[in-house]
Amino acid sequence: MYNTSCQRISFNFEHRFLPPVYILVFIVGLVANGWGLKCLLQNWKNLRIINVFVLNLGLADILYLLTLPFLVVYYLMESKWIFGDAFCKITRFCFNLNLYGSIGFLTCISVYRYLVIVHPIRVMGRITLTHSVGISVMVWLLVSVQSLPDMFFTKTSVNSTEGCYDTTNKIYVEDYLKYSLGWTLTGFFIPLLIILGCYGHVIVVLCRSNTTDKLLKQRCLKLLCILILLFSVCYIPHHVLKNLNLWSRVLLKQGICRKWSNGVYIAHQISRGLVCLNSALNPLVYLHGKENILAQLRQLLQQTCLMFSHPPPAGSGSVSMAQITDEV
Repeated sequence: MYNTSCQRISFNFEHRFLPPVYILVFIVGLVANGWGLKCLLQNWKNLRIINVFVLNLGLADILYLLTLPFLVVYYLMESKWIFGDAFCKITRFCFNLNLYGSIGFLTCISVYRYLVIVHPIRVMGRITLTHSVGISVMVWLLVSVQSLPDMFFTKTSVNSTEGCYDTTNKIYVEDYLKYSLGWTLTGFFIPLLIILGCYGHVIVVLCRSNTTDKLLKQRCLKLLCILILLFSVCYIPHHVLKNLNLWSRVLLKQGICRKWSNGVYIAHQISRGLVCLNSALNPLVYLHGKENILAQLRQLLQQTCLMFSHPPPAGSGSVSMAQITDEV
């Protein structure tokens, strides 16, 4: 089951794979989140409870996207961090805020949709905009407290101060594995069960009801598909492979070399690229309710082409984008 001589792990893979992924996510994520938040804020006067959660989801994405250029430089320089140890920890902290903040706000959106659809009479008038703001503040606080211990783990290698690990060095890897497993349980697995329970019950109620609006059913199914996509592509592989990779590092420290260690390491790096895609995919959550999204995209592209091909007439005002729907 294990060898006394360890196979060399391909550490260079992350230098080739992560930079182009981060650049793509940075561009697509900024454009998508910027457009989505603009649509949301244009309808600020009619802001509804669920849109408060969506707004915070977008802010969490922007916070992480702004750190990606520094990580691109880091991996292009073959893991030489030149921005200081404090900023390294802040960068990793922003990633954790984005990851678990996104999961937290997706959970809030799912619970709210569940209450509105399954128990509309009980929640009508009892959940206000103030409640949604308070819940959002609690999510930020809980995620911050949960992510704070990560900043106390050393992020540099044993013989160098130039690294910026997403976990920690080999000296503290056993403790970090325990922390990561607890973090996975509270920050990922429990919210996943809540989301599955909420949408499982919602789908049952919608399928049994013959009076439910067809548009509402379509929107719920769309959001469920988006959540399945996010968790299947971004969240589940990252948490599984992250803990497997930490376990293999613990075994390696003990002199136990598994044949799958190199494969797990490479798969973990791929999952790190996939998990950052959540910042580019999250805008689907607040754009899925727009029935004419393709038409609006086409119109926006046509206006952009006209703007570059023909100068606008003097005194003409800019054409505003269609308002995003309040229902998510």
